[in-house]
Amino acid sequence: MLVNGAVVAGKGASPVKGRSTEELDQIRGLLRSRFEELDAEYEEALAQSQRLRLVEIGDSAGDDQADSGSKTAERDAATSLLRTLLDRRTQAEYAMQRLEDGTYGNCEGCSNPIPVERLEVFPSATTCVNCKQVRERRAS
Repeated sequence: MLVNGAVVAGKGASPVKGRSTEELDQIRGLLRSRFEELDAEYEEALAQSQRLRLVEIGDSAGDDQADSGSKTAERDAATSLLRTLLDRRTQAEYAMQRLEDGTYGNCEGCSNPIPVERLEVFPSATTCVNCKQVRERRAS
């Protein structure tokens, strides 16, 4: 089965961890590529945020409440984007570590294999759908 172009736990996989060397290399490449994309996005967003702050510092004289509110909203949006990108980058990095540890594709909650369909949608998934739902219910 393919996960964003990488074969995961398909027929012919080695009995060790359920994946052949080729499959592991494909998954590793996919995760590394995803991490690098997220890292580049994060660095660009960080640079934009810093430019926004520099402009804001030098251009705040004479601002009324609407201007200040608009700048605050822009700053909050930039900060939120940075947090989201950092979280996603960390998830990709963690998935690569799990792959190296031999635990990638297995649920952290119940240790059962995470369905391939879930990994296709979210390659950094660490839990199966059931365990994810239980965690979300407990958090509410």
